[in-house]
Amino acid sequence: MQLAAMSTGLQRRLLLLLLLPLVLLACINTWFDYRSADNAALQQDRQLLQLAPLLVSSVVAPGKTAADPPVMLRAPAIEDFLREGRVSSMAVVGLDGRVLLGADWLTGLPPTTFDPEFASEEHNGVLYRILSLRTPTVVGELVVRLADGSDPRQQWFVQVFKKVLLPNLVLMVLAVFVVNWAVARALAPLLQLKNAVEHRSSRDLSPFEVQATPEEVRPLVQSLNHLLGLVQAQAQSQARFVADAAHQLRTPLAGLQSQIEALAQSATRSEGFSHLALTNKGKDTIILEVEQMFRLRDAARRTSQLANQLLALSRADARNPAEQPLEHVDLKTLCENVFEDHLDMAAAKAIDLGLEAQPVRVWGHVWLLRELLGNLLNNALKYTPQGGTVTLRCGHRGLKPAPMLEVEDDGPGIPPEERQRVLERFYRVRGSTSEGNGLGLAIADEIARVHGGQLQVGDGSGGRGARFTLVLLCENEITPETP
Repeated sequence: MQLAAMSTGLQRRLLLLLLLPLVLLACINTWFDYRSADNAALQQDRQLLQLAPLLVSSVVAPGKTAADPPVMLRAPAIEDFLREGRVSSMAVVGLDGRVLLGADWLTGLPPTTFDPEFASEEHNGVLYRILSLRTPTVVGELVVRLADGSDPRQQWFVQVFKKVLLPNLVLMVLAVFVVNWAVARALAPLLQLKNAVEHRSSRDLSPFEVQATPEEVRPLVQSLNHLLGLVQAQAQSQARFVADAAHQLRTPLAGLQSQIEALAQSATRSEGFSHLALTNKGKDTIILEVEQMFRLRDAARRTSQLANQLLALSRADARNPAEQPLEHVDLKTLCENVFEDHLDMAAAKAIDLGLEAQPVRVWGHVWLLRELLGNLLNNALKYTPQGGTVTLRCGHRGLKPAPMLEVEDDGPGIPPEERQRVLERFYRVRGSTSEGNGLGLAIADEIARVHGGQLQVGDGSGGRGARFTLVLLCENEITPETP
């Protein structure tokens, strides 16, 4: 989660750092365009000032009558200014504001001084820059007016929107997508590392590939690998301690249990006696009650079973299953062997132990799968009441048939709220009276994880009892064509 937030923060910062300069450059470009438009407008004003004397000199004679307009012979520069297609106009106006020559809309009162005056006026949707100059001519005092509709300063907003703002806006939108794509591609290795961390199992402590990451991220990956190495070393040390302790306990516990079993058999043969007398090489005599002997025998059995289960749990730990080579496992043969091993236990409680086995071969660890089935059958036979039914199955299950192992009984069952907790170590169902250490199902769940599956707990047939199912991956199955 923190790595995902980090990558998102990096992406956001990179986008801001790349896009903010683009926005700043667009603003600077707009300011320069405005300055260019202002300079162009000043040049246009100078051009109008240069044309005004030529327009004045173009008035060469008065009209034949007072009502006739003056005679004008326009200079070539004036002709170019008024050429067809150019947004421009001219007028010669009397002091009374009446247009004598030129465009009628350029009427208006004359300037009060002989200084040139500039104004802006809109006509037919065009904004004109107008120069008015009061000056003496050969026909008297007149006002000449020149109007230019191409003034860049007056049309600056339209030009800036069309030529600057709109292109820059399009470029910025495109830049957002392009930069976002580029940043995402640049951060792809970091996002892949994030996904690898998120989807990695808590039991997988193998190091990440350092060379597959960018140089900037390698120190982070190396630190992660160092941390994973420390955790793995601690986990392996703990597993070795449990395995060594359980292994060292097996031999003395086995000897103790055999001695107590022999004494229990002697107590069983001594019918009618409530005590046993034990002599230590003729020196000391110990008196034991027969009931106490049986309790001591049961305690020795539980202790021996606990040591064996601890050893099996350490061997079944799925922290690094790659260290254990896989082999071909015939599930049908395995089920038949485990089934025969538990016939005596089932007969002692008059339990109907059944076997439904189909030919299935998978990749796995035969000794671990044997331990799994043994624990599941032991639990089923232990908790199923006298005269009950227990069934061991192997075959295929699911829409895409996958190999599976299953043990079902018609015992008291497991409440839905406790079905996940029974797979935890040393947890026992509340109200359970049977002897146990709470490790059998935890061991089975560890073995299931080693084989890429998960132990599923559900109801038995008809809603009675419990059903434990291990569905393996389809890729684990060995087809008949596989050599």
